[in-house]
Amino acid sequence: MLSRTTATISVSVSALSSTNSYRFLCHLSPNASRFLGLKKLSCTSPNPLSDLSSIRLNTNKNSRMASFTTRASAQPLKNPGELIESVETFIFDCDGVIWKGDKLIDGVPETLDMLRSKGKRLVFVTNNSTKSRKQYGKKFETLGLNVTEEEIFASSFAAAAYLKSINFPKDKKVYVIGEDGILKELELAGIQYLGGPEDGGKKIELKPGFLMEHDKDVGAVVVGFDRYFNYYKIQYGTLCIRENPGCLFIATNRDAVTHLTDAQEWAGGGSMVGAVSGSTQREPLVVGKPSTFMMDYLANKFGILKSQICMVGDRLDTDILFGQNGGCKTLLVLSGVTTISMLQNPNNSIQPDFYTNKISDFLPLKAATV
Repeated sequence: MLSRTTATISVSVSALSSTNSYRFLCHLSPNASRFLGLKKLSCTSPNPLSDLSSIRLNTNKNSRMASFTTRASAQPLKNPGELIESVETFIFDCDGVIWKGDKLIDGVPETLDMLRSKGKRLVFVTNNSTKSRKQYGKKFETLGLNVTEEEIFASSFAAAAYLKSINFPKDKKVYVIGEDGILKELELAGIQYLGGPEDGGKKIELKPGFLMEHDKDVGAVVVGFDRYFNYYKIQYGTLCIRENPGCLFIATNRDAVTHLTDAQEWAGGGSMVGAVSGSTQREPLVVGKPSTFMMDYLANKFGILKSQICMVGDRLDTDILFGQNGGCKTLLVLSGVTTISMLQNPNNSIQPDFYTNKISDFLPLKAATV
């Protein structure tokens, strides 16, 4: 039998201790309050956007913390067949697991075909917000993988889904610091937006007395990975968050690095989020991994028991923590960001259930030797 160890995680609750923050949460849907790990709330306030600016995700070490039991060290995957038979669904990260840049990782097609032949549901979750689900579908197709749009969940989609889940007002707009994927998902969700790649060429002419204007109807700023990031976007997003009452600050992810090519790691979406967080002195609400929002969404959409899911990823602080926060089995692959030395570092507190070299170790006669 495969045994589950218990997760180590600390959750700050000081962010929700103030009256304003509590009133803010009352205006979220039941899905949103569950996403934040809260019981159902009951209270009223005259303006559903009046208190949005007070929400802060506090990571101060002096805040009140909820403690959980420690997790044992990860085990090498010696019996992949047993893990396969113990779950119904596999959730795969994409960058560093399925591909690196535009190059498919060895053995991926055969592995996915084998899992499908055993009746396993496959879902692909990525923190990369540059593409919509439809655009990711085309990337899978280009790489020779048969994956449907319904099996793909990108953080661009998560941002739009989250806004829909809290009944984001139709008369409000979203300012986007990010790429085309976020714009397309917002459009599909029927949410007004501005910004995105077209603001990448805009410059600010600093001169005495210059005052930069911004749209007072912006009710949320969504920040994702952005290759067209510039000072104009930082200032515009900052003005919206600071000066528009109740404006939300949403991040698709806080990944430090990403795989734009297979040759090296590149600065990730977390660098853009960090710039806006620094200028606003606000912490964002993160909808991508390791937030449980996408996990809850997937479980509800497909009717999946979380105990019957195995999360497979290459990052400890996003993929593995995502699976642990959702109550799933977890498998770390060493084909992406994380190395064996990083996993076994005494300072690393995030331990998956199992680890292996790459997902093709699922194939017969390819048990991990790591």
